[in-house]
Amino acid sequence: MISGRLRKTEYVVDLGALKHNIQAQRAALPAGSKILAVVKANAYGHGLVPVAQAALAAGATGTCVAVLEEALELRDNGIDALTLVLGITPVEYAHIAATAGVSLTVGSLDWLQEYHRLAQVNHWTEPLRVHLGVDTGMGRIGFTDIDQFKQAVDLLKYPEFKFEGMFTHLATADSTDTTYFNKQVHRWQKFVDSLDQLPPYVHMANSAIGMWHRKQITANTVRMGISMYGYNPSGDAIKETLDLQPIGTLKTAICFVKKLKAGESVSYGATYTAKHDEWLATLPIGYADGYSRSLTGFKVIVDGQFCPIAGRVCMDQMMIRLPKYYPVDTPVILMGKSGQLKLTPTDLAKKVGTINYEILTGISHRVHRVYRN
Repeated sequence: MISGRLRKTEYVVDLGALKHNIQAQRAALPAGSKILAVVKANAYGHGLVPVAQAALAAGATGTCVAVLEEALELRDNGIDALTLVLGITPVEYAHIAATAGVSLTVGSLDWLQEYHRLAQVNHWTEPLRVHLGVDTGMGRIGFTDIDQFKQAVDLLKYPEFKFEGMFTHLATADSTDTTYFNKQVHRWQKFVDSLDQLPPYVHMANSAIGMWHRKQITANTVRMGISMYGYNPSGDAIKETLDLQPIGTLKTAICFVKKLKAGESVSYGATYTAKHDEWLATLPIGYADGYSRSLTGFKVIVDGQFCPIAGRVCMDQMMIRLPKYYPVDTPVILMGKSGQLKLTPTDLAKKVGTINYEILTGISHRVHRVYRN
C-alpha cells in the first residue's frame, strides 16, 4: 500500500522553533515553575504526538488535552508524562483514565460522589488523578462555591482519588482592559487561600498571562497554549513580550498554469473576470483542507511577491493571478514566511473574521504534516 505525501500541499512544522518558544517562556518565569504544554485539537493543528514529544523534550512537565481520547492517543504512543484532560469526562469513563494514569478535570461535587460510589461497587483500586476546576468568571466549568470546593477536597482524601491539581481559566487575559481580569484573579485567590495544603499543580496562567501578566501569577504552573506555537494570543492587539518563533508554514505548489484572456472568468459564480490577458495558476488546496472559502480575494506568496486569489476558493483547488509565467511545481506559501514577506494566521483570521486559533486548528487532516528540527 502506498502511503505518505502524494500531493504537494503540506504543513511544515519546525519543532526547533517550538522548543525555543517553551524555553523563552521558562526563562521569563520564576525558578521552579512548571509548564504544561497544551496539545489539544491535534496540537492546534500541528500534530498531537510529535508536538507533545518535542514539548516534553524541551522541558515541559506534562501536557493538556481537551478530551480523554486525545490523552489515550498519547498513552498509546508511549507518552507517559502527566496528561490532563481539560474538559469534563463522563463519570462512567473515568476509570479508563485512572487505569491509564490520565488526570481528569472535575468541576462538581456530584461528579466526585458518583465516582466514589462506582469505585466502591466495581472495586476500582487505581487512584484517579484529579484537578479541581474553579470557575472564577469564565462561566464554563468548575466550582463557584468555596464550601463545595472544600467538600470536594475532603472527598479526594479517599484512596480512589489523588488530588493532583487545581486550576482556573481567565477570560480576558489578552485584553488591555484588566478590570475583569483582576476580578477573576481575586476570586481565584480566595479558593487558593481556603486550603491549608495545596496540591502539586496549581495553575491559573494561560499563554496570555505568561505573556503579559507574569507578576499576577499566583500559581506554580503555566499552561502554554498558542504562544508555544509562536503566535500572539491577542492576534496583534497587544505587542508580544516574549521572543516567539512561528512554527508552521502552510505551502503548496502550482499544479496547472494557463493564459487567461481578457473577458474570461474564473471559478464558481464567475465572480472574477480578467480585465487584461494574464497568467493564472491553479493550486491543489481548498476549503476541505482548511483554507477557508472566505479567503476568496486574499493573497499568497510566490517567488517573494504577493499574488491575489482569483475567484472563489473551491473545495479542493484555488486559482491565483501571476505577475508572469511560472512553471508547474513553483512553490507557493499560503501561511508563513518567504523572503521578506510573511502571512500569519492573524492575517488570515482578519480576512475571514475570526481569530488565529481557528485558522490553525482548521487545517485539516488531509494536509500532510512535515516535521523539521
